[in-house]
Amino acid sequence: MAVVTAVDVTAGPGVGFLPLVSLGPAFAGLVGGWRRTAVVGSAAFLLCLGLGMYDGLFEGRRGLPALLSVAGVTVAGVVAAVMRQRREAELANVRSIAEVAQRVLLRPVPRGAGPLRIAVSYTSAVAEARIGGDLYEVVTSPGGVRIIVGDVQGKGLEAVESAAVVLGAFREAAHDETDLTAVGARVERALGRHLGGERFVTAVLAEIGDGPSATLLNFGHPAPLVVRAGGGVDFAAPPERALPLGLAAYGDGDGPKPHTVPFVAGDQLLFYTDGVTEARDGGGRFYPLDTRARLLKDDDPEEALRAVREDVVAHAEGPLHDDAAMLLVRYREAPGEDR
Repeated sequence: MAVVTAVDVTAGPGVGFLPLVSLGPAFAGLVGGWRRTAVVGSAAFLLCLGLGMYDGLFEGRRGLPALLSVAGVTVAGVVAAVMRQRREAELANVRSIAEVAQRVLLRPVPRGAGPLRIAVSYTSAVAEARIGGDLYEVVTSPGGVRIIVGDVQGKGLEAVESAAVVLGAFREAAHDETDLTAVGARVERALGRHLGGERFVTAVLAEIGDGPSATLLNFGHPAPLVVRAGGGVDFAAPPERALPLGLAAYGDGDGPKPHTVPFVAGDQLLFYTDGVTEARDGGGRFYPLDTRARLLKDDDPEEALRAVREDVVAHAEGPLHDDAAMLLVRYREAPGEDR
């Protein structure tokens, strides 16, 4: 508006810049509230009126179209601002509901369970919704500490609904079933009743007791990373690949077989979803999780996970394009170690 005024005063009435004063309320309606738009529109109307009188445009009614233009754009800007503010309020409500749903779905995991210290990190790729399809849970059962980390195919509310089915079935089965295979079968049945078509959920289940090993049951999920107390690093890959949950009808076997990995004092198990390992840098290179295991050396498991999360984001050079969940299980080096 100031630029238009300066040009109009300098160039004189013959140039016809006066209607451009309406750009003021137009931009105000895009970025401001309706009150601000109305104030800017009123100022533009008065400015247009003053410039029209200065240029003598009202003697031949040449200034009237400019006034009508400013008034019309101001009204349109106020209406647009009102509608935008309503949409923003609705979006804020939806985000608030999504946050509550996320807290109900993914409950805080215990910081300690038996001989274990546990930490979790979850980063949703859909920042506006703050909710995604990755899932995790830790349950202390008579058979030991049972864990699930999974990734639901797809996004949005359908993925969240599938994640809720998996977690609900796992929470019940982890307490009731005697072995990990039965837990997986029960989750499979529950998901089979829920899913339609060829949708699926990759997941890895774990059972960690007081013995020197952890039992894993992998349904087509990325293998957990094992970090040894002595510094060794390897992936706890299953002996055979298995189909994800929800695709049992397409398989020709009885599902995945449980396998054990040594897990003793000082060792760490890092469960994660493919949003971590498939994060790419500018050159298209995947995140090298095994070579970044040194980031897990912090005494606090939560700080260790925070370091990995920040490193993944730095590697991707910006926000992640997929949900990324990590769950770190650390075996206490001594019975009296601080939780």
